[in-house]
Order: sequence, then C-alpha cells, then structure tokens
Amino acid sequence: MTMRLAVLCSRIRVEEKLLLGELDRRGVAYDRLDDSDLVVRLDGPAWPYDLIFERSISYGRALYAIQALESRGVRCVNPAAVIATCGDKLRTSLALERAGVPTPPTALAFTAEAALAAIERLGYPAVIKPVVGSWGRMVARVNDRDAAEAVLEDRATLGSWQQQIFYLQEYVAKPGRDIRAFVVGDAPICAIYRTSEHWITNTARGGRATNCPVAGAVGDLALRAAHSVGGGILAIDLVEAPDGRLLVIEVNHTMEFRNSIETTGVNIPACMIDYLLAAGGGV
Repeated sequence: MTMRLAVLCSRIRVEEKLLLGELDRRGVAYDRLDDSDLVVRLDGPAWPYDLIFERSISYGRALYAIQALESRGVRCVNPAAVIATCGDKLRTSLALERAGVPTPPTALAFTAEAALAAIERLGYPAVIKPVVGSWGRMVARVNDRDAAEAVLEDRATLGSWQQQIFYLQEYVAKPGRDIRAFVVGDAPICAIYRTSEHWITNTARGGRATNCPVAGAVGDLALRAAHSVGGGILAIDLVEAPDGRLLVIEVNHTMEFRNSIETTGVNIPACMIDYLLAAGGGV
C-alpha cells in the first residue's frame, strides 16, 4: 500500500520550495498542510496520513500539532520528543549534559536577583538567552554588573512567563565564527562556518557562510549531540573555545539550509528526503 505523506509548514520559504521540489522530482505524492488551517480532532476518525514531515516555523505550533498527530497514530519527522527538546534551550542543555556532550557552563534562575548572582559566579562576560527562541533574538551578552542588571530588569518586566526563566551561559570567546553542522539520521552530511564581526554569527543576522570540513571532530561531536536529543534531521551549532575544544551551543529541529547547499556542495534537501522516505518505508 502506498504511504500517504503530508508536509506541515507555516509558509513556503526557500527551504520548503527545495524540499517540495525534491519530492516532485522523485514523483512522490504528498499534500501540503498549512499549520494556520490545521485542525486535529483528538476523538475523530483515523487521520488520513501515515507520515508527516514537519517544517513549521513556529515551535509552539509544531510541538502541539505533532504531539496531537502522533496520538492519532501518525509517524512524524521529526518526532514530538525531539521537537520538545530542541526547541527549549534548557531541555537541550540537559540532554547534552546527560550524554556527556561538551557545552558551555550554564545556569538557570527564576528571579532577576538570583540570575545576577548566577552570572557573577559564571563570570563576565556572560550570555542571557530566552529558553525558547531562534535566529539570535533576545540573546544578550553582558560584560559587567551594570549591563547584567539592566538586561535582567528589562526581561523581568516582559509579559511572557518564559521571560521569567533566566537561562544563563558562560560566554565563549570564539574566533569570529561558529560552526553549523547538519546531521541526517546517522550521518553528519556537511558543515559551514558562520563568520561575522558581530559576536552573534547567525546567517539570519548577517553571518557569512563558508565550507567547514565535517569529517573528524566536527562531525563526530555533531552526531553525538544529535543522538543525545533523539536524532533525526538536525542542525548542530558548535563553537571553538580559545583552548581548542569544540562545544555544542544548541540543536535545531527545523533548520534553514539555503546558504549551505552551494557553500558545501552537498544536496541537503536530497539527503533530507532520502531520510524521510526511508522513515516512511519508501512512501
């Protein structure tokens, strides 16, 4: 019997165009589901799909939609457990620590006063991050007590309960770049350096992408990090510490890759679709 496939997304970015184009090229039948229109009856008839490829921009929509769909017996890539871990920086840190994957010293606090004390124990400079967020938004480096007090006071006045969870990390003086490595299943397929004069090097914030060799330490650590959160189709962000160690910063479950295909020479969407179809038994 033919596997019934759907792609769940928020809007069609370059990445989704490439992925849908790869499915079209292979003659794979699928439906595109817009998460803005999605309704999942928890007590209704069987869901009409066997496999869902999750590409939503929203962490919240992706997490709750995939949890609901899995409860209806639908297989999802990536699974809800992986999404829940990767979309929450604390859960990611706990998974990395459990697996012995090197990551910067990190602390958690629930009041501005406790957070300030934790930062001073970590040492300046330090980084304050939201537990949920992407593209480097609301990430602040604080170089001294005055800056820390100002940022923490600002966060404490924000309305979201998530802003009252203070995720604090030792600042790593990276060499003007970080590394994004792509892992599909059990294979680290490629990696890029993201270089910027700004300390935040995300390509969404203007970082320049160049090829990074994935064989060896980069790929090995990226694969360990991917396995620690449950595996699947993932992008691992790493930094090079001044002493030469590689540290994992975060793991991304619905990564962007448009700037990495030509840079690395790897057909990333084809690798992703290979994995998806294998997960669906060949669709």
